[in-house]
Amino acid sequence: MKWKRILKRSALVVVVLLFVWFQVAYWSSTNDCQRSIPPGGERMKAIKFCEYGPPDILKLEEVEKPVPKDNELLVRVRAASLNFIDAGLVRGPSVLRLMVGLRKPKFTGFGRDFAGVVEATGKDVTEFKPGDQIFGVKWGAIAEYVCVRKDRVALKPANITFEQAGAVGLAGLTALQGLQTGKIHAGEKVLINGASGGVGTFALQIAKAFDTEVTAVCSTRNVEIARTLGADHVIDYTKEDFTKREERYDLLFDNVNNHSFSERRLLLKPGGICVLAGIGSAGLHKGQLGRIAGNFTAAWRSRFVDQKFESYVTTSNQADLKFLSDLMAEGKVTPFVEKTYSLDQTADALRYFEEGHARGKLVIKISAVVTSTGELTPDEYVPATGLWETETMRSVGRPREVNH
Repeated sequence: MKWKRILKRSALVVVVLLFVWFQVAYWSSTNDCQRSIPPGGERMKAIKFCEYGPPDILKLEEVEKPVPKDNELLVRVRAASLNFIDAGLVRGPSVLRLMVGLRKPKFTGFGRDFAGVVEATGKDVTEFKPGDQIFGVKWGAIAEYVCVRKDRVALKPANITFEQAGAVGLAGLTALQGLQTGKIHAGEKVLINGASGGVGTFALQIAKAFDTEVTAVCSTRNVEIARTLGADHVIDYTKEDFTKREERYDLLFDNVNNHSFSERRLLLKPGGICVLAGIGSAGLHKGQLGRIAGNFTAAWRSRFVDQKFESYVTTSNQADLKFLSDLMAEGKVTPFVEKTYSLDQTADALRYFEEGHARGKLVIKISAVVTSTGELTPDEYVPATGLWETETMRSVGRPREVNH
């Protein structure tokens, strides 16, 4: 009886402490939205969200222009793009709020992928100089300027526009690192479930660059896109359940997680790997929590079978960004941009993104500025290039000769 009383009291204390912690964390959760620009401070425009909610909470605000630290670059952003995580952060589901602010978002900048021109560098930066055209990853990328660490960027290839380069960042890294997690190598059979979205279009092209035989799974409206990007075989999931096929694969890159553990196991050869890359389209949709839980349980259950289900966390690093830059320069990867929007249309872009039918990437174009000579730089005149334009079609269709 004594131990029971101790346990009950201990449990009560824990509950009270958790309640107090939650109240303090909730009501102390704040952000910089009320911060004013100091007198004489330089100004810029940026997309911010000060509360959680639907796309309409995104606002184009005038904020203080950042100043680079010793190991940072000040970049004039020319294009940025949306990712799955961006939609989640704006909506603020309960699980994410524990990390990014219970009542209000701690960080109010929006977007991560960007491309632009270096305007200034910190004293410890020697690899880049003003005027360099770069792309990379940085929180709050949908703004006129960002300050970014020197090891989070790479040079933009000359054959890629700012709009295309601004679509790479997190999506390209997620695809590359997922395929690396799956130990991809030449000669393998690779199946990509969800091959027409932001990550999927990169995964398809990167897998082909590794000289593999790629099967893409997508809907009817995206079959031609998958073929254009280089897929050897395309399965229309509205007409065929790919898990019922007799074909077996060395690597399954699963962007959707809409099939059971046993169904996916049957797709894999002995020793095959299923990479748990995503849970479907952006926005909040029915069944997402179940898919998240399914990823965790699949990874655990695969410990006891021959095939492995691997999860991973995407990291931003210069080596992988350079690798992606090389693939683009060689014409083996061409970012697929479905639509472009102006900076003041960012909420419209997110609204369309959340519908779950976006193909490739949605890019935010940020107006060019006049250089010190009073003339626009050559790349200012290059329009956003999508796969529907002849030059890009030729680029995507080039023979792929690399074998890394």
